[in-house]
Amino acid sequence: MSLTPSNLRFLAKAEIQYLEIRNFYICIMKYKQLAKEQFEALHEEFSKFLATQQIDVKEWDEIKKNKPDVAEDELNLFSDLVWENVLSKTNYLEHFSKKNINLFKCEEKEISRIVVQITKTNFDFFDDNDYQWFINNTNDSTIQFFKGVKKYEQERSLELFDLIQKGSVISDGKLYENIYKLIT
Repeated sequence: MSLTPSNLRFLAKAEIQYLEIRNFYICIMKYKQLAKEQFEALHEEFSKFLATQQIDVKEWDEIKKNKPDVAEDELNLFSDLVWENVLSKTNYLEHFSKKNINLFKCEEKEISRIVVQITKTNFDFFDDNDYQWFINNTNDSTIQFFKGVKKYEQERSLELFDLIQKGSVISDGKLYENIYKLIT
């Protein structure tokens, strides 16, 4: 089974792009293909996805064997759908480095950022003792807080994906909200 607009109508909401070249449709990835471990963790969801494409296990095995380019398109399509779903539900991101924490609140039209910067020598947020020191000493002069807000320059999900690609992780927002209360 190849990708065509007729069997992909239900995906229009996901804003997946296709390029038509001489009656062939190529899926243009918006994000990044999931890793093998991620596909394995989403095995049940992927099976349901294939079922929506009217592809059963036997046919999927045949596609993987005889039409690897079509199989790759299906994997890419599923990956984009997963990313789109995850990013649409993402409200907070965090990015830690040795001396900085970047906290993001991802709203519909804008993203708020709090930066925590430590100027103390030999400090490392990845060290449990140092992190605990930070929690207990938020008023110390070696800790600086910065905050800002900006409108998204491109599509929200693409900006969040870019932050994730650069090392941010999705969070529950507790650290952001606690620090926000502390500095406002």
